[in-house]
Order: sequence, then structure tokens, then C-alpha cells
Amino acid sequence: MTARRTLILIALLLAPAFCRADATGENSLSSSEYRAELDRLTVATQQLDSSGKSTPSPLHDLPETWHVRAGDKDFDISTEGLQRDVRRYESDKNATNALAIRARIKSLRDDLDGFEKPPVDVSSRRSDLNSILSRPEFGNVRGPGWLDHLKLRIIDFLIRILRRLFRSTTIPTISKYFVYFLIALALLALLYIAYRSIWRGQEVAEVIPKDLPVSAKEWAIWLQEARAAAAKGDWRDAVHLAYWAGISFLERQGFWKPDRARTPREYLRLISESSGKRETLAALTRIFELTWYAKRDASEGTFSETLTELEKLGCR
Repeated sequence: MTARRTLILIALLLAPAFCRADATGENSLSSSEYRAELDRLTVATQQLDSSGKSTPSPLHDLPETWHVRAGDKDFDISTEGLQRDVRRYESDKNATNALAIRARIKSLRDDLDGFEKPPVDVSSRRSDLNSILSRPEFGNVRGPGWLDHLKLRIIDFLIRILRRLFRSTTIPTISKYFVYFLIALALLALLYIAYRSIWRGQEVAEVIPKDLPVSAKEWAIWLQEARAAAAKGDWRDAVHLAYWAGISFLERQGFWKPDRARTPREYLRLISESSGKRETLAALTRIFELTWYAKRDASEGTFSETLTELEKLGCR
């Protein structure tokens, strides 16, 4: 009797595990079925707008996880991020939130395509970027060099001399012309520095954000500002802000120490070739440089592609 009770108890304990295994097998999708499901969701997102209509049912009836079998490998793909975007859209039905849903589904589709395709040869793109950055307009995009530090030291030295002269009782014995010469020299140096600052101010402002270091502002705030710019149709500024969201995210992760004088290409060089983030940051940098520096036309598709790369970095 005791043995029978023991067998019944073991069967009850093992039953849920077998049920889960059966459920997993029944709910598994092939890669083609998973692609069809993403296409169905993409079609459903076309109904999203700011008219206040109810959210299409396919976006409501999402499983917690998609179990996908691709070849001899199994993947569990969470829908948590997509469900969060849907909830955000339902609380505020606007074009930006609808775009976020489309971008996330596109990112999932791109991940699937990327898994099934061989790696893309980006050597030609790298050559294009290098040719762009070799143009004269990028020649002065840099941090303060040794010459800039030398200028500051000279100005500081002259100011200290003037202070000592004006405090000293020996001023009457010094030729007034020499004093005037020193004052004029200091003023000319200050005017030169001011001129250089005004001339380069626009260029430096475009390379480095105002709030420094970049990570002083959370990446989520950068991304929120990017989406706000996208809602206004300012796609170029949206790409610019989204790029700094990615830089802030990586800087917070400790990939480098904050540096106010660093350029986008320098950020890219700080990530090792073996890092899984390097290729994604390279793609994000390419979009940013072509849009911001090369001043190519930006569109909703450009911003969507930027959001896709941010997703790959981990900005969810």
C-alpha cells in the first residue's frame, strides 16, 4: 500500500514537467512560421494611428515567449519588450509610440534574417566612412591639443604678471609704454581665443553634447528626446539624439571612461574587435555620421534603422 502511494506521489510530481515539455513541443515554431507571425504583426501595426481606435487583436494576443526551432537549434524569444511598447501605445496613442512598435517588430525580423544569412561584408562601408572623415571639414574636429594648452598657459602667465605689476609699488619706475604693451598683448590674445571659440563653437557643439559627460544624462532620456524629435518629423535631430543614447548606455556599462573631447570615431576605436558590441556601434556610427556630418536626407526609415541598432546594443 505504501509503495502504491509513493508511485502515485511521484507521478503527480512529474506530471507538470511532462505537460510543459509537451506544451513546448506543440507551441514550437519553425523559422518560416516565426517569420509569418512577425509579418502578421507587421500588418497589424499598419492600423495603429492617433485616431483612438482599439489596438488590433494580434498585438494583444501575444504569448510570453516564442519557442522557435531554426535548424537544429531552439530559441526562446521573449515578447516582454513588445508588450511594453503596446501598453505604452494604449496609454498614449500617438505616432511615436506606434513607430516604436513597428521598429521592435522590424528588429525581431532583422535578427531572424541575420541568423539565416552569412555575415555582411562591411569593408566597402568602412572605406566610405573613412573617405568622409578625411574631408577638410572634419580636420579640426578634435579635443584640445598641446598648442591649445600652451596658449592657455601663456595667457595665464601674462595675467599673473599684470596682477603683480598693478599691485607693486614699482609701477612708477616702469615705462608706461611697456605696461600698455603688455595689456595690449593680453587683450589681443584674449580676442584671438574668443574668435577661435566662436569660429569653432558650432563645429564642436555638433560633435559633443552640451551636457557633459554624455553619461551624465541617462540613455533613456536621450532616447525619449529622440522620439520627441521624431514625432515632430525632425528625423535628422532624432538620429543625432538616438546616437548619443547609445553612447550614454555604453559609457554607463563601463566600456570607457568619460571624456568630453572624444569623437564618434574614437568611441568606436575603444571597443575591441572581439566585442559583440563593436559591429553594432559601427553600424550606429555610420548612420549618425552620414546623417549628421554628411548631411544626407533622413527619414522615418533612417530613424527606424537607428532604433534597431540601439535594440541590438541593449537599449530596451
